[in-house]
Amino acid sequence: MKKTSPSFATVALLAAVWLAPDIAKAVPSYARQMNVSCTACHTEFPILTDMGRAFKLGGYSMSVEQTMAPPLAVMLQPSFTNTNAGQPGGAAPLFRNNGNTAMDQMSVFYAGRLFGPYAKSMFGPTAGNFLNKFGTFIQTTFDGVHRILHWDNAELRYADHGTLAGQSVTYGFYANNNPGMQDPWNTMPAWGFPFSSSALAPTPSATTMLNGTFAQQVIGVGGYIMLSDSLYLDVAAYHTPGAAFQRNMGIHPAAQAQVSGLAPYWRAAYTKKFGNQSLEFGVFGMAANTYPGRDSSAGKDRTVDWGLDSQYQASFNKSDILGTVTYIRESQQWNSSQALGSTSNSRDSLWSLRSAFNYLYDKTYGGAVGYFLINGSSDPLLYSNSANGSPLSDGFILQLNWMPLNKNGGPGFWPKSNAKISLQYVIYNRFNGAQHNYDGSGRNASDNNTLYLQAWLAF
Repeated sequence: MKKTSPSFATVALLAAVWLAPDIAKAVPSYARQMNVSCTACHTEFPILTDMGRAFKLGGYSMSVEQTMAPPLAVMLQPSFTNTNAGQPGGAAPLFRNNGNTAMDQMSVFYAGRLFGPYAKSMFGPTAGNFLNKFGTFIQTTFDGVHRILHWDNAELRYADHGTLAGQSVTYGFYANNNPGMQDPWNTMPAWGFPFSSSALAPTPSATTMLNGTFAQQVIGVGGYIMLSDSLYLDVAAYHTPGAAFQRNMGIHPAAQAQVSGLAPYWRAAYTKKFGNQSLEFGVFGMAANTYPGRDSSAGKDRTVDWGLDSQYQASFNKSDILGTVTYIRESQQWNSSQALGSTSNSRDSLWSLRSAFNYLYDKTYGGAVGYFLINGSSDPLLYSNSANGSPLSDGFILQLNWMPLNKNGGPGFWPKSNAKISLQYVIYNRFNGAQHNYDGSGRNASDNNTLYLQAWLAF
């Protein structure tokens, strides 16, 4: 039975397939602004070090003022994708059913101080000092799979330092288009493992709202504080811009869940350093009233996510280690979607678990293993591509990385450049509700196992 209106799961699937490879970037313009190698702020990029988190909390504006280069950077991601079994009809329009090469994306960044190194010369010392507290992360991307030019992650920040009750405080305000991209840890979905994935491979249909559903589809404003380098608090509110604006930014609005009013986002985390080790525990969440498919004729749906996360990071001699765990629980109230025939139930629930262990040796050779699980209420209409109406999917991600320029920062004629060559293999135990014949067509979960070879070039 066909759905008459896109549900949150439909939107989430579109977001995962269309935008997932765009979620996390290391930007050489930051390294040039600080006159440091990429390894000062990253281990395996985009994993942040303590200095990288401090730079981000400082609004991308910290500088040693030793360069007059504008805050520009470029990124290329060529790739090869092969699944255990081909996809009938092709992996995507104009692609074969298997064994595809692609330019996943080509991106240009304006990332660093808002006015680059020119604020004081343009506006004078006093105004320049104030304006140098504003920083940007603005990415424009050509999606080589779907052949679309669109705005990608974008953020403007103001940050400063002070004291509160005798304790040091870093505080800031931001506007961005992806809930969670402002976070300084690699546990939030916007920055979590896997840091890139194939847009030419099948992915599970079900995903929680905070796993990219609203990426590049909303605009929000918020503020944060970091107290004594230990307690982090962040609140924000997001809203869906008009359809004409989204089309102008390269985002197709028709299948989206439109936020009605404001969708609040909240985050609290505590971190503690132990010499060359650090530990973080946090909570986060978001709530949204939405019109499915921008259709307000049947009222509003309501979705609430809340999550728990933890990160352990350490450096020992030539070894860098990162361990992450993220859990998200979602409650779904389908006042509109059920009336429109998109869901069988008036209420559903969904939850996801992701964990990963990343290792890097000598800033050059790395590996990672991750586990993912998503499950929740069975709903035959909501999960219509599941033979039993279940959202259950789980599996493992194995990855090898080689970063030949990481220690030396690229060639002398364009310093701070970097490259990462990754070989990733995704293994599905269950896919869209089952291990075998999950969609009624005879296709098995293991048919979607994916070999993904990618070069991540940043300069």
